[in-house]
Amino acid sequence: MASRLMFWRREEQDAQSLEQHPRPGLLSDFILGSQDGLVNVLGVILGVAVASQDLRIILAGGLAATFAESISMGAVAYTSTLARRDHYLSELEREKQEMRDLPEKEREEVREVFERWGFTGPDLEDATDTIVSNPTAHLEFMMAHELNLSPVERTQARKSAILVGVAAVVGSLIPLAPFVFLSTMGLTIFGGILTSLVVSAVTLFAIGWYKGKATLGRPARSGTQMLIIGIVSALAGFGIAYLVGYTGG
Repeated sequence: MASRLMFWRREEQDAQSLEQHPRPGLLSDFILGSQDGLVNVLGVILGVAVASQDLRIILAGGLAATFAESISMGAVAYTSTLARRDHYLSELEREKQEMRDLPEKEREEVREVFERWGFTGPDLEDATDTIVSNPTAHLEFMMAHELNLSPVERTQARKSAILVGVAAVVGSLIPLAPFVFLSTMGLTIFGGILTSLVVSAVTLFAIGWYKGKATLGRPARSGTQMLIIGIVSALAGFGIAYLVGYTGG
């Protein structure tokens, strides 16, 4: 059984070296930043456009929201990633302590995982012995399959912050673009609102579609979900601004 486990591990390592898959963390950071930036800025500029027909105020509000959103999202991504790293390291130390103080309990936990995977009889005991006999493998096994935690590198916090911040800027500029080129396209403020909504809706659907495709889900369903959630969220800000403008006027 031990030889079979070693062969499987070598095969997995060889496959990983030959085929590189997109990192899920980068994908989620990109989606988080771009969706949040687009939806928030869309809500802001729609609300400002309703409350004021002044293009300069609309652009100023949109740009202010763009950079405030990108900095805020980047900071949140940085601190939340560090928090996940601190949590992982604390659980790692706790697991090491339990392996030293409660070896039989930890062995039984490894055995239970293999039982869930369908191992029985001698194969179950051999697999358990193989993992428990290697402290490094034992520790990584418990972190991954008992606690469902993945290691977080310190550099990942910076990368996540930069990616989320940049994605937030890119997403924010999408609903703002029609107002930037308002005079070039010969549109009124109302036309800019409609164009911004259409462009934002298409972008949200595209982001959701890509997410579904990258995660082997249902691209059309994922795109539709993100479109609906994003537009409804943005229209909430539009509705509040409209009510405030209506009652104030």
